[in-house]
Amino acid sequence: MTTTTAAPVEAARPRGDARSTSGPRRRRLLPFSPWHLLLAPLSLLFALPLVWLVLSSVMTNAEINRFPPALWPSGIHLGGYRYVLGNAMFPRWFMNSLIVSAVAVASNLVFGALGGYAFARMRFAGSRALMVAMLATMAIPFQLTMIPTFLIMKRLGLIDTLGALIIPSLVTPFAVFMLRQFFLSLPRELEEAAWIDGCSRLRVLILIVLPLSRPALSTVAVLTFLTTWNDLTWPLIAINHDTQYTLQLGLTTFQGQHHTQWAAVMAGSVITVLPVLLAFLGAQKAFIQSITSSGLKG
Repeated sequence: MTTTTAAPVEAARPRGDARSTSGPRRRRLLPFSPWHLLLAPLSLLFALPLVWLVLSSVMTNAEINRFPPALWPSGIHLGGYRYVLGNAMFPRWFMNSLIVSAVAVASNLVFGALGGYAFARMRFAGSRALMVAMLATMAIPFQLTMIPTFLIMKRLGLIDTLGALIIPSLVTPFAVFMLRQFFLSLPRELEEAAWIDGCSRLRVLILIVLPLSRPALSTVAVLTFLTTWNDLTWPLIAINHDTQYTLQLGLTTFQGQHHTQWAAVMAGSVITVLPVLLAFLGAQKAFIQSITSSGLKG
């Protein structure tokens, strides 16, 4: 009986070993996730406009205006970059965009953290109704608030100044909501230990909560910078003098009624995209970590 029962066990072992070795052998044949076979072509498809923008920036105006359009430049022509960088106002436009975007990012981090922490940890009369009302403003199109915002800025005497671009962007509902969701995912025990040691709520926020919230802060900073840097509609309404133009608004001056410097427009667009691309690549890891950890906790 012992020999008859041992044979099936010994015979079963090679089959188990064969199944166990087939997995690593299959992984060696495909050293990446099968999803990459789908995601890699999609990523190339989404990168095509950026590639075409870079290629067009080194074309001549004749090549860009040719029909059918040229898909590859005949050579590297830097006339568009020389035209853009030779414009005396271009450095001023770049600094205006940088100032507006930097102030908007800093203010959203400060006010968004204060508001998000209040909604996440403090319970007061009407807090939920106020939160719902604030989130409802995200569904209102900018076209409906454009005229009231313009009238307010005019009453304050800020039209045709950088203040008209900064004040409406000091804090956004998205920043408050994003940071609130992340604060809800943090354990309360850390804050309670600090309260026992005598820390106030503000010190708890600054010394404990914010250092743990770097992924969410990075996400808010990158998205705020991207939105403010690429904004064209509001500067087009609030700014009249070319010394106060932002970079996006300044690029529109290269497009005339009868003639457009397309090589300069493409070169200026490449220069405009670079800060946003570098900011996203620098904060990509924190961005993904924030999205995966904040969740949808209510």
